[in-house]
This record gives sequence, C-alpha cells and structure tokens, in this order.
Amino acid sequence: MLKSSSLFALTAVLVLIVSSCASYQAQKVGPTPMMRAESEIPEEQLLDVGILVFESDELTEEQAEEQGTSNEIRKAEGHFLPYHLKNSLQQSGQWGAVQVIPAETNSVDLLVKGQILESNGLFLGLRIEVRDATGKKWFSRNYKAEAAESSYGGNRIGEKDAFQDIYNAIANDMARYKMALKPEQVGRIRTTAKLKFAEEFAPDAFKGYLDKDNGKEIAINRLPADNDPMMDRLLKIREREYMYVDTLNEQYDGFYNDMWPSYENWRQLNMTERKAIKEIKKRALTRQIVGALLIAGAIAAGSGNSGNMVALQTSMVLIGGQVVLDGFNISKEAEIHEAAIQELSDSFGGEMKPVVMEFEGNQYELTGSAEEQFQQWRELLRKIYYAETGFDPDQPPDDVDTDSEPE
Repeated sequence: MLKSSSLFALTAVLVLIVSSCASYQAQKVGPTPMMRAESEIPEEQLLDVGILVFESDELTEEQAEEQGTSNEIRKAEGHFLPYHLKNSLQQSGQWGAVQVIPAETNSVDLLVKGQILESNGLFLGLRIEVRDATGKKWFSRNYKAEAAESSYGGNRIGEKDAFQDIYNAIANDMARYKMALKPEQVGRIRTTAKLKFAEEFAPDAFKGYLDKDNGKEIAINRLPADNDPMMDRLLKIREREYMYVDTLNEQYDGFYNDMWPSYENWRQLNMTERKAIKEIKKRALTRQIVGALLIAGAIAAGSGNSGNMVALQTSMVLIGGQVVLDGFNISKEAEIHEAAIQELSDSFGGEMKPVVMEFEGNQYELTGSAEEQFQQWRELLRKIYYAETGFDPDQPPDDVDTDSEPE
C-alpha cells in the first residue's frame, strides 16, 4: 500500500493534470443537416430575427496562446460568425427578415445573443441565447464542434462553413421551438414587438398597452384601434429603422466576404497546429501519469533515496524533452493571415463608412462605429416623429449632418 505522503503527491499530480484538461460544458455537435421549411410559411406566421454582434471575453496573453487565438481575431469573429448564422437562418426558409444588429432594439420579434467560448480552427464553441419580444427565453445553450481535415474542403462563402453543423444545429433548435408555437402565440409575439416599439417612441400615448409587471412574460392589456393613425406612423418609422439595418448589413456582408479567404486559411493552418499540439499533450499526459506512478511506487517501495530520485527525475525530463513539434512550418504562414484579419477588423470595427440615409426629402449622414450610427439614426427617427406629431422637437445631434434638400 502506498504511504500517505506518496498517495497525496500522486493525487495532487493527477488532479493538476486532469484540471488542466477541464473545459466548459457544451452540446457536442456532429453531422447535422439543416431543417428547411417544407412549404412557404404565411407572412403573418413569420418572425423577424435580430442577431446581436457576438461577444467574447478579453483574453490575457497566456490565455490567447493556450487557446490558439488572439483578441484581434475574436473581435473580427464577433462580426463574422453572426453574419454566417444569419445566412444559415435565411437558407432554412423558417424566418422573416434576419439581420445582424449592433445593439438591442425593440423592433425585432426574436433576439439572438451569442458569445464565443472557443474558436481556433480546430474547435468552435458558442453560447447562444434566444428570447422573443415577450421576454420569454426560448433556450440558452452551449454548442461545440471539432473540425476534421475534410471540414475545410468544399466550403462555399455564405453557404457552407467549416463548422456548418453548429450553425445548422442552432437553426434547427430555433425552428423546433417556433414550430411548437400555436399561430396565436406567434401573432402575440409579433404584436408585442410592435407595441414595445410604439411605447418606446410614444410612451405617453401607448402607456398601459403592455403589462410588464406580471413577473413573467410581457402581456398585452389592450390593442390600438384598426388603422390607428399614430400606430401607422410608428410602423413607418420602424420600417425606416429596418432600412438602416439593411444598409448596415451591406457593410457586414462586405466585411464577411473580405474576411472569408484569410479566415478560412488561418483556421485551417491553426487546426493543423492545434491537432499536433493536442497529440503532443496526449503523449505528455500519459508520461506524466506514468512518471507520477513510478515516483509514488519508488517512494512506497522505500527506494526513494535522493540519488535514485534525481536519476528518475532526470530521465523523466529527458523523456519530456523528446516531445517536440517537428515538421510543422505553418506558424509564420498563419501569422500572415492573422495580420490580414486584424487589419480588416480594425478598419471595420472602428470608424465605419459614413452612411447617408434619406427620409421624406431630407438626407442624414451617420458617422462613427456601427453602434454609434445605429443610435444616431434611432434618435433622429424619434425627433422626426416628435416634430410631426406635435411634441416639442429637439435639435438633431451635433454629430449628425442634415441637409434640407437631397443631393
């Protein structure tokens, strides 16, 4: 029987080894075909989807090296991955308008939030939360998939990604939940979204239409009259918000297309390197366990004199030293693609191209980041609505350029 001191030492070593391999809990995604709508869905049963730009935790230098990525790559993926999810949802034919949005808004029926848990070409891990306009959470789930060599063959920009199975799994989970809803439940979600938008723009006029204090989902207390002129006007304002989001998604589409070749190459090269490292760590883990057992056995047998222990330790170090990454000259090439992605991300994520929006004869130039432009446009729409309906209008923001006549 092992002495207590050697047993403790062995346990400590094994715990350290096992803990170094710990990871987040996630649904492992295998081959997953897309569930496509079998027939055209009536417009009144379609839900509009907004996908927020994905978040990710800020990585330290050590974490980035361990995970095989960088904060710059993660920043770029925050725009790339949700846009590919948008493409996948559109291909399913299960939804109305699907757009990537830079900030939360009351104008969508369904909001999708995503967080990047892991992404390095070999593995992709995402946390996805889906809520509808009533505040009901459809699900919050972690997804994880491992790429194979074949994952990077036959991919098509905008259609098939190396981790397409994850996008299909998310789309299928959303579709299953929606298909379980009754038509009146879908209608309630759509109506709630309209009333939330109306209350945001005209809180006094639409106060009390929704009950937000029931502790559960948002309930509808009453509805505006048919052809209510104020609601009709607000729905036109909402269409103008959709118009800006469409324009913004054209820029997202450009970034997605520009990033695709460098990102695809970076992930494939990184996958090759990560697989090599994974195999090396596997062999090293086996040697660590065997070494721990040998040391514990030597102590238990009473042969753990200092001379023997030094010799044993030296031999283990030599064995470990033989585990080297050899024959993979890919790091430098991967760095080239990483630099290209970072350059694209910096130019896209900072000051985006100014957007000129027209509304009933007036032009408005929006500048800054995507989120800043989005907020500027929403504030302008609010001021336009206030001015046209008799509210005290404020002056447009200083950072927004307005022209009385279109160019």
